[in-house]
Amino acid sequence: MNKKTTTVPTRRDFLGSACCAAVGATGLLSTLGSLRLMGAAASPGNGPQEPGRAGAIAGDYKALICLFLNGGNDANNLIVPRGSGYASYRTARSNLALPEASLLGISPTTSDGRSWGLHPAVTDLHNLFNNGKAALVANVGTLVYPTTKTQYTARSVPLPPQLFSHSDQQVQWQHSVPDRPASTGWGGRTADLLSAFNTSDQISMSISIAGKNTFQIGNKISQYAIGTGGATTLSGSTSSATSLDGIRFRAQKDVFALSQPGLFETAFGSATGDAIVSADLLNTVLSASGTIATPFPNTTVGNQLRMVARLIAASPTLGLKRQIFFVQLGGWDTHAGQLTNTDPVTGAHANLLEQVSQGVNAFYNATVELGVANQVTTFTASDFGRTYRSNGDGSDHGWGSHAFVVGGAVKGTNIYGTMPNLTINGPDDTGLGRWIPTTSVDEYAATLATWFGVSATDLPVVLPNIGRFQRPNLGFL
Repeated sequence: MNKKTTTVPTRRDFLGSACCAAVGATGLLSTLGSLRLMGAAASPGNGPQEPGRAGAIAGDYKALICLFLNGGNDANNLIVPRGSGYASYRTARSNLALPEASLLGISPTTSDGRSWGLHPAVTDLHNLFNNGKAALVANVGTLVYPTTKTQYTARSVPLPPQLFSHSDQQVQWQHSVPDRPASTGWGGRTADLLSAFNTSDQISMSISIAGKNTFQIGNKISQYAIGTGGATTLSGSTSSATSLDGIRFRAQKDVFALSQPGLFETAFGSATGDAIVSADLLNTVLSASGTIATPFPNTTVGNQLRMVARLIAASPTLGLKRQIFFVQLGGWDTHAGQLTNTDPVTGAHANLLEQVSQGVNAFYNATVELGVANQVTTFTASDFGRTYRSNGDGSDHGWGSHAFVVGGAVKGTNIYGTMPNLTINGPDDTGLGRWIPTTSVDEYAATLATWFGVSATDLPVVLPNIGRFQRPNLGFL
C-alpha cells in the first residue's frame, strides 16, 4: 500500500479554505472569506442603537458607492461625437455607430470645441446630467506614470502590467497601484483611515452587495458581503423560539459558542458564531428600519442599490457615519452580440446601459427621500474601455474609458478630464482605438477620497502613486 504524503495546513490555510468549505456545507453565509470579513466586536457601551430606535442620519454622514461594470464598458458609445466629429466616428465604428439623430445631446459647462451626445439608452442619466446631479469623467484608466504615445511606443515609462487582461485590470483599478503587489484596495485603505467617524464596528462600514472584491480590502476594516435581501443566515433558521427550526438554530449557536479543544476548532467556532450574531443584528435592524418608498427597477443593479439605500437608512441605528459600498453588474465583455439585428441602439450593450441608468436614477431619488442626496456619491468603474474600431459583431479590449459620478454634491453638467483624440492611429491611440488614458485611476479616486474626508496629508496612504500625477483633485465634487 502506497504511503501518502500529507501536508499539515496552517491556521491561514484553514481559515481561508477548509473553514469556508465547512461553512458552505452547513449553508452558512456563503463563504466566510467573502461574507463574514469584519472588524473586532465593538467595545461595551460603544455599540449601535437598539434595533427599532430610528434616528436621523447625521449631518456629517457620507457614503461612497462603487458601481463596477465588470467586463469592460464600451464607453465609446456612452459619450459620442456630434456635429463635425460625427462622420469620422461613423467611419471608425462602422456597424457599432449610433445614429446621430438618436443621441441625447449634452452641453457641458466647459468645452474643448467638440459636441457630444449620450447613448439613447441612458435617458435617466442624461436627465441627472442636465439637472446638475451627474458628471462625466473622460478617458480614465490605469497608469503607473503619465504616459504619451511616444513614451508608450518607446516603452520609456513603466506601463501597467497585463494591460488588456480582465482579471489584472480589475484588480489594478480597485487597488490603484499597478506597479507593485498590493494586499489592500483603495476603498479599504480609505475605510481604515476614516473608521474613527463611526461609533460602532459591530457591522463593517465596508459592505458589498456583490461578493468579495479587491476594492474594499483593508488592513483594519474588512468587507462584509450580504445579499439583496440582507445578511444570509443558516438554512432553516427562524426567529420562532418554539419551532423545530428555531430550536435547531439555537442549538447550533450554542455549539459554536462552546470552548473548543483545538486551535482550528476554536477559530471556526469563533468566526462562525460572530457571523451568526452579525447576521442576526443586521437583519433585525433592516426589518425595523422601515421601507424605502422610492420605486426601484427589479434588475441586478436596481436590487443591489435598493439594499444600499436600506443600509444607509439604517446607518444611525448601526452607529455608522461613514459607509463604503460595492455593487457590480457583469456582461460588459461585448466581443460579440453587442448589437441586435445590426441595430446598435438595441442589444446587449444598450440593455446594460439602460439598467445602470435606471438603477442609479432610482438610487439618487432614494437618497433625496432619505434627505442625504448631498452626502452620498455613486461612481462607476470598469476593467478598461474597448476598441473604437468594430470587430464585426462587437468591440475588443481597450484601455482608457469614460465614467460617471452621481450625487447631490457632484458639480454636474460637465465633462472632467480630457476627451481623447478620436483618431485611429492618432496621438492617443495605441492601436485599433485603444486610448491612452489622459486621467489616471489615482486622480479619479483621489477626488472621491478627498470628498469622503481623506486629508491631503493622508492621500498618499490611500493612493501611494498620487504624487506622480498633476491633478489630485479633478474638481467634480
